Amino acid sequence: MNFLLTGYVFFSLLLLFAMNLWLRRIGKTRVRAEKEMTVHQPMISNEAAILNDVKTRDLTSPVPEINGDEKGLPKGKDALSSAGEHGGEGKRGERRNERGSGEVQIKPFQIMTVFIIGAFATFLNQSLLNVALPHMMNDLNVTANTIQWLVTGYMLVNGVLVPISAYLVQTFSTRKLFLGAMLFFTIGSVISGFSPNFSFLLIGRLIQGVGAGIVMPLMMNVFLTIFPPEQRGKAMGVMGLAMIFAPAVGPTLSGWVVENLHWRWLFFIAIPIALLDLILAAFWLKDVIKLTKPKLDLLGVVTSTIGLGGLLYAFSRAGSVGWESGEVKWTIAVSVIVLIFFVWQQLTTKHPLLELKVFKYDVFLLTNVIGALINMAMMGAMVLLPIYLQSIRGFTPIEAGLLLLPGALLMGIMSPISGALFDRFGARWLAVAGLTVTIFTTWEFTKLTSETGYPHILLLYTFRMFGMSLLMMPVMTEGMNQLPRHLNSHGTAMTNTIRMVAGSLGTALLVTIMTNRTAFHQASYADVLTSTNPVLTGEWQQLGNSLAAGMHLSSQGGNVMATQMISGLVARESIIQGINDSFVWATWIAVIALILSFFIKRVKVEKKQPEERKIESEFEPAPLQKNKKEWLPSRS
Repeated sequence: MNFLLTGYVFFSLLLLFAMNLWLRRIGKTRVRAEKEMTVHQPMISNEAAILNDVKTRDLTSPVPEINGDEKGLPKGKDALSSAGEHGGEGKRGERRNERGSGEVQIKPFQIMTVFIIGAFATFLNQSLLNVALPHMMNDLNVTANTIQWLVTGYMLVNGVLVPISAYLVQTFSTRKLFLGAMLFFTIGSVISGFSPNFSFLLIGRLIQGVGAGIVMPLMMNVFLTIFPPEQRGKAMGVMGLAMIFAPAVGPTLSGWVVENLHWRWLFFIAIPIALLDLILAAFWLKDVIKLTKPKLDLLGVVTSTIGLGGLLYAFSRAGSVGWESGEVKWTIAVSVIVLIFFVWQQLTTKHPLLELKVFKYDVFLLTNVIGALINMAMMGAMVLLPIYLQSIRGFTPIEAGLLLLPGALLMGIMSPISGALFDRFGARWLAVAGLTVTIFTTWEFTKLTSETGYPHILLLYTFRMFGMSLLMMPVMTEGMNQLPRHLNSHGTAMTNTIRMVAGSLGTALLVTIMTNRTAFHQASYADVLTSTNPVLTGEWQQLGNSLAAGMHLSSQGGNVMATQMISGLVARESIIQGINDSFVWATWIAVIALILSFFIKRVKVEKKQPEERKIESEFEPAPLQKNKKEWLPSRS
């Protein structure tokens, strides 16, 4: 059996290596063919200056007016600004590459498909292991603290890579970066699935995290590049299918796999999905992001890694050992000091790793604060509900997962719809409506009891996810729309970093509140039970006598069993009350987000008419025609 496993691992790695060589050969052949097909003609200096001005101009900068020509081009800046921003659009929904090559066409649908499949696989792995950790702990013979590193390590690698993503996106081409990320993810899945011990499993999991940490910010940058601002709502809504739907489906799928198969299949499932995506990317993915080749800020990389990594680690530990732990306190203190130095260094260095000037844009700043609050409330609830369902109510992992599944499905369906609504109405009223629903349903979760019906919980959670679906992607898109194009990579890196830290903080905070309030309620119940209330003492004695008579025990044995039953009841009710108190805090977090959402301003985006899109396509800086006057408008 071990020989077969070793052979399969070797074959899989060999296949990946061969595929990598094949993909590189295809890329070189395509580039060589494009160079041979391209007709190079010299540009007049004035024409080259105009074209360079068109290609590099941001939406926020003014554009000089132009006059119409024989073909009826409109006057004004509209014909130029949109062309320079988005590179033109063909007759079949194809957009030309930003580099200005008339021969290289990109198809948004194909690029979206490649990224959605890859992002779905990587996001699914974020929540896939939570249900399986107890089974993995027994099989690998490790402690609970040790097995938790499979989740913590994956999160830390993601958190460290997200700030560096701005540099990676501007340094490596879209194809190379995405193919490299998916290769890392695939190799990590293979190593994890066939790992003989925990050490190999953790190494594979960390390699998975490297690939996953690159895919998300890269996808956001590509979508912001290939779609004009008035269409970004729909595009980002589709992106929500992977970003929100996949982690929500994870517990259900994981529960089914653990009950019917082996936990190793949680990694095997990802391998064919990743290989399929690699093949599609080889044929469909184009280089769409303009490369600026910035200088790497090594000091920024080191300080962001220590600061953010330490902060995420401290938050994850605080949920299990408490905020009073010396380990947590010292880690937070050191991380905060390093992050303060990181911010100062980024503001003073010539080539920063992250452009903190993105926070000068008020809508971007506000939407990130709201997004952080939403993530705190959502991620905390995704941890509290499984605790209630499995630890208190005794549901199996698959039953608990099935209860969460309708909400995940509804959220996946609503994400593109909410994106379309955003394009029409903006983010403010969608956020207000979504947060109103979220506040109501979260408050209802403060009333959980040991007898709350399964359908009632299912309905509440489904409506809560409906509210979340109305605001998650629209709020983020509104903020990104305010940024000029050259800051997109820094904006996406900052947004993902803030949401990741907020999610970890929210989880740790709400779990800590649950733990502390559980201890408080347990002490309160103990005070009542140990009082000298004659009625309570008499009922306790009567329960002991009944148990002794029914189970043929002595009077003392009956009293011991009665004490154990009451202690178990007290512990269960205390945990329920602690969970309810945590949902009270989650409700108030959502209330703060609702108040802030009224101040979201609509970023004005100029919507282009079909005839203007045709002009963009005609004006695209393709290889020069023989008669320059047929396509190049003159300046006034």
